[in-house]
Amino acid sequence: MELNSVKEMVDVHTDVDTVDVLVIGAGPTGLALGADLARRGVDALVVERAGALFPGSRGKGIQPRTMEVFDDLGVLDAIRAAGGEYPVGMVWQDGRRAGEHQMFDPADTTDDSPYSTPWMVPQWRTQEILFARLEELGGRVAFGREVVGVEETDGAGVTVEFASGAPVRARYVVAADGGRSVVRRALGIAMTGETVDPNPMLVADVRITGLDRDNWHVFPPRADTGGFLAICPLAGTEDFQVVAQFPEGTDVDLSLEGIRRTVAARSHLAPEDVTEVRWASDFRPRAALADRFRAGRVFLAGDAAHVHSPAGGQGLNTSVQDAYNLGWKLGAVLSGAAPAALLDTYEAERRPVAADMLGLSTRVHRGETRRGAATRQLGLGYRDSSLAVETRPELPDEALRAGDRAPDATVGGVRLFDVFRGPHWTLLTVGTDEEPPGLPGVRTARVDAYERYGTGVFLVRPDGYVGWAGGTTRTLPEYAATVGLATG
Repeated sequence: MELNSVKEMVDVHTDVDTVDVLVIGAGPTGLALGADLARRGVDALVVERAGALFPGSRGKGIQPRTMEVFDDLGVLDAIRAAGGEYPVGMVWQDGRRAGEHQMFDPADTTDDSPYSTPWMVPQWRTQEILFARLEELGGRVAFGREVVGVEETDGAGVTVEFASGAPVRARYVVAADGGRSVVRRALGIAMTGETVDPNPMLVADVRITGLDRDNWHVFPPRADTGGFLAICPLAGTEDFQVVAQFPEGTDVDLSLEGIRRTVAARSHLAPEDVTEVRWASDFRPRAALADRFRAGRVFLAGDAAHVHSPAGGQGLNTSVQDAYNLGWKLGAVLSGAAPAALLDTYEAERRPVAADMLGLSTRVHRGETRRGAATRQLGLGYRDSSLAVETRPELPDEALRAGDRAPDATVGGVRLFDVFRGPHWTLLTVGTDEEPPGLPGVRTARVDAYERYGTGVFLVRPDGYVGWAGGTTRTLPEYAATVGLATG
């Protein structure tokens, strides 16, 4: 599998670096995966085509489920310190405040869901935090590494070649190199999708005077402007994110003067109120899903596998959760504890989720649904997965089942998220005297009956979903063997 026309441009190298996992792309997906692999002791390398981390705010919303992921990865405190809650929307008409607009449906913090609303952190800052955590855990990132060839020749590994520098030989490769993924194209994997909106969009990080930072300022379209303008203060910074829509066919001007003209034409602000442009980009909102998430020893994750409209804040979050799903599986297979077939469950579990989230973000973009409970991603799960084994008969409809997210709770002074945190499996016994079998490397906890769990024994996966659930542990050893947990 090679890129046509560029293969001959690669320098000939006699030396080849070797790693267990090569992660291509140092965005949120690649950095989260790199950190997860590092804490599992996996020899992994993250490579990035650019010379530095992405500098813009693009994906700024961290959904509650991703907050739980960041809790487990050990970056939650930094994420919370770096950001803030979303401000209330303020709609402007003719230079006057016309009324407030709630961007998100309200949600209460509960014992089982401690993070209830999205948290705003500019993407560049999220990446800095993940990068620092990856390095703290001993992980590595190499910048300025442009992929020009991907080849799996012997069934035992993949060789990736770069425009400069030595090739890398890896047992597995994860392509997290964005919506225009070079690796996906080299593999010949198509994306199926649609244009969500033919109108081009501007997104830019700017400095502005004359606007308060207490509101997300929305300027509805007028007949003479052709599109809306939204100016949102970016939590934890002095910047604002400007988003503007233009008529189809417009060549969007990304310069300081161009952005000044757009802001002045659509708001009461003067051109000189925009004092600086720190980053700017244009795009056409689209939704697309890769036909496959895997080709042999190469996996697709993040935008390389699914491209979202930014509406609803699903892209970055779905991408980070791809990494969270794949990391523990790669670790288990590479250690020799689990069979290679475990990796087949990555596409089986994540592709349907990505498809659902693509549909959701498209509906939000088109105004067909609000940013409500579904966008928080707490209800996502894998009940249909081969890794979800439920052995309790006749459960009520509302019961927690195998494949569901394992909720938080504090029972008898024990907080479950504290028990789950880390790269291990957890065997949780709730309200029963059942004695579970010994599972080496599995953390155990016993709590009293709790309404959200009911009673039973729950084997919780490293990514926080219930893998196996039962009233007795009779079939637990058989399940444990399939996921690399040898019984004692």
